[in-house]
Amino acid sequence: MKKYTLLVVAALIVLPTLGFSDTFSVQLGYFFPSAASDLWRTEFQNLSFYKSDFQSAVFGVSYEHFINPYVSLVLGVDTYSKTRSGFYNDWVGYTLDQGDFAFPASQFNGDYSLLQTFSVSILPIQLSAKITPMGRRGAFIPYFGGGVGMYIWNVRMLGDMVDFSDPYVVTDPQHGNVQVYPVDSVDVREDNRITIGWQAFAGVMVPVGRRMTVAGEFKYNYAKGNMENFQGFDDFDLRSFQISLALNYWF
Repeated sequence: MKKYTLLVVAALIVLPTLGFSDTFSVQLGYFFPSAASDLWRTEFQNLSFYKSDFQSAVFGVSYEHFINPYVSLVLGVDTYSKTRSGFYNDWVGYTLDQGDFAFPASQFNGDYSLLQTFSVSILPIQLSAKITPMGRRGAFIPYFGGGVGMYIWNVRMLGDMVDFSDPYVVTDPQHGNVQVYPVDSVDVREDNRITIGWQAFAGVMVPVGRRMTVAGEFKYNYAKGNMENFQGFDDFDLRSFQISLALNYWF
């Protein structure tokens, strides 16, 4: 992931020397994942973290080439990465002769807690058309646009996984027959997968000098990634909303 970020950032820095681009921007934003596919839902249902735990600040850079006073092309990259660890809700672990099992926490204290770490990172590289319907002069410069994106993404699940598809029944002197589930140690990942998606955005720029503006922007990203190593799950939801503040330098 780092090598992709460095390559894209280097390209965006070099572009001004080629003499055909007009604005360099640095953005600081906040990322709200849609997190609606079944792998996301399974994690939120079973573990002690929430959708809001995967919201995060993001950093981005972009380069904009003016075609005319109303239309420009924008090449940009953002970086999102979040890792959270959580305990299984309502289950505790015991080691038996047959292996490790999850017992209901409402009846048992457990020998250990069932812990899992879930990590997601997304690197969107996006090419967009940007429209400034009132031109680029004035105290407020509204704009909107959209385009295509290449989303480089990673997902990793590490730690304990309870196999709810394979129930066992054990007999306890106090609680009688109890249904339990096997616990496996897992390290499953999708590394540097690439998905094509699209984005749409709108915002407003405010001049703060002869060559600088600040901008507030709202962006919607749409992409779904096919998974190879997480068997039995649907495409991974990469969709998101993003709000950003940017500092733009005009050449």
